[in-house]
Amino acid sequence: MSKLYDDLVTGLNEAIEFEKGEGTARVTSYIITPVKRYSNTEVKKVRRKVGMTQAVFADYMGVSKKTVEAWENGRTHPAGSACRLLDILSSERSFDLPFVQMQEA
Repeated sequence: MSKLYDDLVTGLNEAIEFEKGEGTARVTSYIITPVKRYSNTEVKKVRRKVGMTQAVFADYMGVSKKTVEAWENGRTHPAGSACRLLDILSSERSFDLPFVQMQEA
């Protein structure tokens, strides 16, 4: 069959053996860092660092341009998933995302 199917079958068989006390289980743990809160000046700094207009930045973040303006003027602040996207955008991996495509001018 497919590799995915084979992996699923293998995983299920390992789980059954473990439940019967006949095998060992692999455990993967993840440590999730707390959500960083961004101030209005930090939002503007991240946006400018990557060279985006407020309109392009709003598209990237999945919000309206008015929301970006409110963040940058300090009227409101990004929260939750918006802060996670800001983390990604401020990192070197910001253009390694499926919804970001570079176009040559």
